[in-house]
Amino acid sequence: MAVGVFDSGLGGLTVHQAIANRMPDLPLVYLGDNAHTPYGVRTHDDIFDLTCKGVERLWQEGCDLVILACNTASAAALKRMQETWLPQNKRVLGVFVPLIEALTERHWGDNSPPREVAIKHVALFATPATVASRAFQRELAFRAIGVDVEAQPCGGVVDAIEDGDEMLAEALVRSHVEALKRRMPHPEAAILGCTHYPLMEKAFREALGSGVAVYSQAGLVAESLEDYLRRRPEFLGSGTQSRFLTTGDPERVTSKATQFLRHPIRFEAA
Repeated sequence: MAVGVFDSGLGGLTVHQAIANRMPDLPLVYLGDNAHTPYGVRTHDDIFDLTCKGVERLWQEGCDLVILACNTASAAALKRMQETWLPQNKRVLGVFVPLIEALTERHWGDNSPPREVAIKHVALFATPATVASRAFQRELAFRAIGVDVEAQPCGGVVDAIEDGDEMLAEALVRSHVEALKRRMPHPEAAILGCTHYPLMEKAFREALGSGVAVYSQAGLVAESLEDYLRRRPEFLGSGTQSRFLTTGDPERVTSKATQFLRHPIRFEAA
């Protein structure tokens, strides 16, 4: 009954932790493609190929349903995977849908025409590849009209987090928020469009100032997954063991992940 969680590196651990807290009896297999992180500066073809390889590895672990706990992979690869690559007996889900459900206050199964929503000015902080894909804006347009989205590519933040350099990550967050606010001085909401960014949520909130609603994905994804599995239990896979896998050096990734989550965690070679 295992579910897979895939990320380019360590950021997806925020999603994994939220799912594990919400559904403690659900076996989860996490795969971090640390050998190829960050994805945010790669081409869409490269991201597609790497994501497919990662998902196939999770299938080997008995995970018929895989969560792409990576906004870059969700933006650059998911639609193509679902349309051209995915077998009928498997499912791959991204992290945008729960976020847009929350932002627009409507369930994804609601297929009525787009309508106006309360929030009109949205700041999107994401990797360069996610911003370039315009996937967030495209999905939002299916559900809402009249929303102004200003996107800020946050180069360097993922690298700093993966390297454990919190001071650099905080400085980069402040710089990126300042750059966005020069174009959109008064956002009503901010989207942390990368699963690494919740670790810097305090820095984002301080830089944005009070009065800006900050949407972070981990809890929303966990809630959405629980609902999905309730409706589609056939996609609970055959796997029974929870594991943490990496394409990188397991000892190094274990050390970084323990620092990342502030509790012990052990990675194995994928």
